[in-house]
Amino acid sequence: MNPQHSEDAAEPLITSPRWPAALVWLVPLLAALLGASILLQSWLSTGPEISIEFRTANGLEAGKTPVKYKDVTVGTVSDISLSEDGSHVIARVALIKNAASLAFDGTRFWVVRPRVGANGVSGIDTLLSGAYIGVDKGIATKPARHFIGLEQPPVVLGGMPGKSFVLHTDDLGSLDIGSPVYYRRIAVGRVAAYHLAPDGKDVRVQIFIDAPYDRSVSRNTRFWNASGLDVSVNADGFKLKTQSLSTIVAGGVAFATPDYAPGEAAAENAEFELSRDQESAMAAPDGPAHFIQLRFTQALRGLSIGAPVKFLGMDLGRVVSMDLDYDTSRRRFPTIVGILVYPQRLGQVRKKLPDFEGQAQQQAVAFLRSMVAQGLRAQARSGNLLTGQLYISLEFVANAAPVSFDADARPLVLPTVESSLDSLQDQLASVVSKLDRLPIESIGHHLDSTLLNLDQTLVQFNGPLLGETTRTLQQAQRTLSSAQAMFSEDAPMQQEIGQTLQDAQRSFRSLRALSELLSRQPESLLRGLPAAPPASPHAPEAPTP
Repeated sequence: MNPQHSEDAAEPLITSPRWPAALVWLVPLLAALLGASILLQSWLSTGPEISIEFRTANGLEAGKTPVKYKDVTVGTVSDISLSEDGSHVIARVALIKNAASLAFDGTRFWVVRPRVGANGVSGIDTLLSGAYIGVDKGIATKPARHFIGLEQPPVVLGGMPGKSFVLHTDDLGSLDIGSPVYYRRIAVGRVAAYHLAPDGKDVRVQIFIDAPYDRSVSRNTRFWNASGLDVSVNADGFKLKTQSLSTIVAGGVAFATPDYAPGEAAAENAEFELSRDQESAMAAPDGPAHFIQLRFTQALRGLSIGAPVKFLGMDLGRVVSMDLDYDTSRRRFPTIVGILVYPQRLGQVRKKLPDFEGQAQQQAVAFLRSMVAQGLRAQARSGNLLTGQLYISLEFVANAAPVSFDADARPLVLPTVESSLDSLQDQLASVVSKLDRLPIESIGHHLDSTLLNLDQTLVQFNGPLLGETTRTLQQAQRTLSSAQAMFSEDAPMQQEIGQTLQDAQRSFRSLRALSELLSRQPESLLRGLPAAPPASPHAPEAPTP
């Protein structure tokens, strides 16, 4: 056997593939294409990047906190940084491509987290899922990349059916964002915002009323503050009002339209006055007011600013000022009370009276002078004895002393009379002083001695005299019992009386027979009775008398 041939047979046959050199770069090229497609897809799906300012980063976490619009995730917080001055934080948000319409001026952002307030509890779902940034799309068309986040969730979201209105008030009271708006005690809206007017003289409250209740707001609708408990103490007594239990905590606004003043539906963002209560809101328009001064020499404890002014029992105005003055001649300190009266509250009677405005003003002053001459006076009266509150009454006082009235004075000054309550207090004080002068102690001593003598007399009466009286009454009772027994049917005296009456009856019969005989034969008194005729044999025998 050939050894050379056996070694050749033992070596394996190895053949290496021969790839073209261009195919070696196929794998990196495919990887590059895959990366480019991923980058392209990411670029196509990535929307604009925006930044949002917040006071704190509470609840925010970079790379995890989502941004949701209508509960759909539209972006993610990519980075959180502190501002240069350190006053706030800046959250950078990467929106998706489909959410590019949110990056416009007017869009609002806020952090949704659990909140507990007067209007209730919100954001409970974030206890498990974590906080997120809520979005409300605006109506502006100008693109924006920087926004200032809200610290509180907005009350009214874009696209909600309804209308917004603006209310003007001097004092916000207990109203807050989210306070309900009531119509016939039904919650139909809420307070959306409030801010001071540019001049700082009033507060402007923006409310939103849901559809279809917004159609109930007309140009003549009246709004009033229904917040909390409306407790007032005035000349009319105690008043306690509330719209609902929720208004006690969160405040509220109510509105209604007077039946006598219907109108067309109010336009969007129409402005109204917010009255302090329902009574003042629903009152008829007061018209122009006239200022009049009253000069009182008496103390006016209990009279306060805002007290009513009544004319013949009708509410005609209110007290607006109270000042002290000094009378040098009498050395007294009178009180000058300023009142506002509204002639329009007189109603239909105004048509018969002269107008205080325009050319007829002199006639009106002359008419007022004649009323003063007839006894028109101002008087501070007690409206409530329990609270001691006073009000001003304009009445015609009988037999009022004549006073001078200056028609040219400005402001006009009406004469006054003392309050009847003060007169009553003076009379009571006079009675008390007279009682103080009475010898009460001496009268008491005499009264004690008189009562002592009376007590002794009663002791004597209750002693021997009462005993003698008792014995006398007992004897009288026994005498009456004996008399009753004497006149009973079985008593001998009663039988004797009966027999005597029978004998008397027979005697009366005999006398009647004699009287009849004498009336027929009067001569029988002289001649006697005639002889009796012989008896007939057949006649019956007469009875023997």
